[in-house]
Amino acid sequence: MRLIPRLATALSGLVFALGGVVALAPAAHATPQACFYTVLERHPEANPEVVERACRLGAEGGAESVRACYFELRREHVPAVLAYEACRRSAAEE
Repeated sequence: MRLIPRLATALSGLVFALGGVVALAPAAHATPQACFYTVLERHPEANPEVVERACRLGAEGGAESVRACYFELRREHVPAVLAYEACRRSAAEE
């Protein structure tokens, strides 16, 4: 008789754990969004369309993409340190 409550508890714990993993999964792939929001929070004068395009460029990965992202943000007068951090964040492995 005690087997059924234990089994129910174990299954509900498993479902809860898997639900937590699924809930966190989209955040793990949000690196271009992290770049976008980082730039706009610290430099609100930047054009959101340009920032989005730059962050998507950086998300392609590789040194060339990070450089392209960086120069795109610098053309928008985003400070150098902020542009570099955001582009590196965008290019982070998913």
